[in-house]
Amino acid sequence: MFETVPADPTAASPGALAKNLRARLRLPVIASPLFIISNPDLVIAQCKAGIVGSFPALNARPAAQLDEWLARISEELAAHDRAHPEAPAAPFAVNQIVHRSNDRLDHDLELCVKWKVPLVITSLGARPEVNAAVHSYGGLTFHDVINPTFARKALEKGADGLVAVAAGAGGHAGTLSPFALVQEIRSFFDGPLALSGAIANGRAILAAQALGADFAYMGSAFIATQEANAAEGHKQSIVESGAEDIVYTNLFTGVLGNYLKPSIRAAGLDPDNLPASDPSAMNFGSNRVKPWKDLWGAGQGIGAVREVLPAADFIARLAREYDEARAGLV
Repeated sequence: MFETVPADPTAASPGALAKNLRARLRLPVIASPLFIISNPDLVIAQCKAGIVGSFPALNARPAAQLDEWLARISEELAAHDRAHPEAPAAPFAVNQIVHRSNDRLDHDLELCVKWKVPLVITSLGARPEVNAAVHSYGGLTFHDVINPTFARKALEKGADGLVAVAAGAGGHAGTLSPFALVQEIRSFFDGPLALSGAIANGRAILAAQALGADFAYMGSAFIATQEANAAEGHKQSIVESGAEDIVYTNLFTGVLGNYLKPSIRAAGLDPDNLPASDPSAMNFGSNRVKPWKDLWGAGQGIGAVREVLPAADFIARLAREYDEARAGLV
């Protein structure tokens, strides 16, 4: 494991970090890392279009593939920058699960250091040595949190920024209103803050900023892009469903999360009458189903998703909506 490195006393202030990152983006958006779904094709398309693209390190399987993915992403984005100096790509991010159960963490973190990953997003625990490893080459770390208590702990352990995961977010979501969550975090932290939870159009991006966040953190809408490594049925479910088609349950993983009703029905369960949590049992009848692969995650904002598009086209639409929303406030 990496040793803790003292913080650089000359480092930029938390507020300056947010401004510096925002200046490198076409839109104030970080695409959230989607388990199984996010891949190099999607990340590269997101970054070229001007938003932070990200993927979970654990999506690269076997572990050796992570080196290949980081090489490809780094090299293709560098080539894009050389060809388009007037519109360089946005930085990319890698999500690391820092819980003790992740036996790949040391290996995957070493590769992030090797390739100098600009942003590392940590989940399920905050660890000073992980932050120090990223800081050793000048990278940034954001930690996702569902409440102010976890936010304070992450900052105490050296995170540069936070991802506030509010009610309505896809996957393992929190329960707090984005109004309350951002408000309380901003009472003690003025650094980089991304907001997650039902954000799927340009107006919602602007609304996240109005609440006090620096960035919108968007995931579910990118499932319905051509580059996403999602089943066609999952993509179509995103297009055809709305907020009422989202179920919040801890049955499948032991942690509360948001899932699409059609996938729950396909698993042989009644989404409106789910049994109590039994995180150790994933066998329903004769069918074995797996969270995220068979039971599809999604957030409450999917009603804004109307079709499956190339990621660049979707981001261009977000930019138009964002600009129109800003103009409407003048």
